[in-house]
Parts: sequence; structure tokens; C-alpha cells
Amino acid sequence: MRGGSDIQLKRKVRLVLEAAAAKKAEDPVALDLRKIASFTDCFVICSGAQSRQTQAICDAIVQTLRDKGVRPGHVEGYDRGDWILIDLSDVIIHIFTRETREFYNLERLWGDAPEIEPETSETRRKRGASAVRKG
Repeated sequence: MRGGSDIQLKRKVRLVLEAAAAKKAEDPVALDLRKIASFTDCFVICSGAQSRQTQAICDAIVQTLRDKGVRPGHVEGYDRGDWILIDLSDVIIHIFTRETREFYNLERLWGDAPEIEPETSETRRKRGASAVRKG
């Protein structure tokens, strides 16, 4: 799953991280699971101070993705808000309260996974410039 799919994944991760940041999500991280898991390509993990904030983060992510034509397959845990999971199939988003994130510590559990650097306007500009040079 390289080339265009890799770029598409990075764009999706960027959209998720930007939506989460708009609601002041804490310590966001995107883990590349393509070489170590068969059920998804990426985890995005972030947290909020309390359940109302995690719900707001979830709402922002879902709305941002819907605006781009991406609908989550499944959302779990919204009512309680301590661990909300948004399943996009290729990206699974975990939104925790601080305490719940500390308890489950998915970053340690998936410690072999490298972080994904989401595509930004700067990386798109660089890629465009290198394509012009090659052409």
C-alpha cells in the first residue's frame, strides 16, 4: 500500500489531527500500523480533559470527514466519553480522557509502530516542486 494510497492516508490523518486540534485535543499521535497489524493502517490517538471535550473532539472529526465525503463505519463510546473510538477502516481514531489514556497506554502497547507525519501544505509544495524537476 504505497504511492497514492500513502498520500491519501496522510491526508486523512492530517484532516483528523486538524479537527482534533480545533477542539484543543491533547498529545495527538498517529501510529503507522501497516507493517504490524492486518486490521487497520493507522491509529490516531489523542485526549481531552474530560468527557465533554472528548465528545466535542469526536464531533469535530466526524463533521470534518463528512464534509470530505468520508463516513465513519462505526463510532463507539460516545455516550460515556472516556474512550471514543471512530472506525474508518484504514484509520482508527481513539479519543481518551487523560486518565483513561494513561491506563490503557496504547502508545506503549503499539510501541513498535512508527509515527506518521501527516501531509501538510509544505510537503505538498515540495512534492510538486520535485515533480516539476523530474518532468
